[in-house]
Amino acid sequence: MNALPIFPGTVSVSGQPATLGVMGGGQLGRMFVHAAQRLGYFTAVLDPDPQSPAGLVSQHHIQTGYDDVHGLAQLADVCAAITTEFENVPASALKTLAAHCPVAPGAGAVAIAQDRILEKSHFTASAGLAGVTCAPYAVIETPEQLQAVPADLLPGILKTARMGYDGKGQLRVRNAAELTAAWTDLKQVPCVLEKLLPLKAECSVIVARGWNGDIVSFPPQHNLHVDGILAVTEVFQGNMPQVHALRAQYATKLIATHIDYVGVLCVEFFVIDDGSEHGALVVNEMAPRPHNSGHYTLDACDVSQFDLQVHAMAGLPLPAPRQHSPAIMLNLLGDVWLDAQGRARTPDWQAVLALPGAHLHLYGKLEARPGRKMGHLTITGADVAGVKASARRAAQILGLPGFEGTS
Repeated sequence: MNALPIFPGTVSVSGQPATLGVMGGGQLGRMFVHAAQRLGYFTAVLDPDPQSPAGLVSQHHIQTGYDDVHGLAQLADVCAAITTEFENVPASALKTLAAHCPVAPGAGAVAIAQDRILEKSHFTASAGLAGVTCAPYAVIETPEQLQAVPADLLPGILKTARMGYDGKGQLRVRNAAELTAAWTDLKQVPCVLEKLLPLKAECSVIVARGWNGDIVSFPPQHNLHVDGILAVTEVFQGNMPQVHALRAQYATKLIATHIDYVGVLCVEFFVIDDGSEHGALVVNEMAPRPHNSGHYTLDACDVSQFDLQVHAMAGLPLPAPRQHSPAIMLNLLGDVWLDAQGRARTPDWQAVLALPGAHLHLYGKLEARPGRKMGHLTITGADVAGVKASARRAAQILGLPGFEGTS
């Protein structure tokens, strides 16, 4: 295994700069590649899509499947360290790569994030120390467990234990009959039933943790989802009650430390209406990678989540990030490129880019489809009122649903 740290400007035996690798070629990989290249590293992307956004901008693009032994060998051979940009990369592939070079996050941490059953057990053992619990839940892997589900967990949300994201693999159920039907619809794969709780707000926290245990955190992000996909993120002083902000940051650090996590980690939380003034904080899920809700860091912070991803995997110092501007991030799905009849159109970028503090990021995807993440728009400014005004206007221009100022 190569030694850490891997300093910028290090030249390998081939005479080229040190190469950092990423499993996955989507927009998160693309932004990781840009951050690594800015420090002088070469990059390598493993992704089967010849038009993958990250592959198109990387020095090396290995076009194979994520479990292809030859592709993995090629990636390990060229890279000094490797990370991932999505949580469903095979954990076994990361384990194979780790035999040849540093891999952050490791296979064990990714395996926990891939399985809601393991994830909830981990949250109980770690975030519980901060007084943050999961929503009441039951594991359903057998017909016997289905029949034994307590009545007080209904109504609830049935979620597949594996391979769920952006609201996929989730069904709401009101009673035992609907639960049975939903489990059948999901092919009776292992699932978790979560009690449906009254939701006040959603938030997330992003941390970066190094090989030496150093850990830094961005401020909590206040999020709004539409149809299970993140639509808006707001980050500024007062975007959520301080008691929840501090507890969410503490819980996220415990979640990372408990499994000796290395890399960038995002943990999502719900704020539940329990009758108290501010509600109760509940941990929902974690993503072992940079996260959509952290894209604002590219424009509103002195180091971004992708900068810290590079620093963590390469064994470089982790500077505590400083947010210098209030920010609102609007997610841009493929629907923005389609009119009411589903015909292709060009969004009015001229009007959007004329707004104060507008930062447009498009991901280089060649086909716009409904629900496909095509880019994001971050609005920054000197004060929250001005940022909100520009964000509202941008949402009107682009026809974005659901944004009316979320806090």
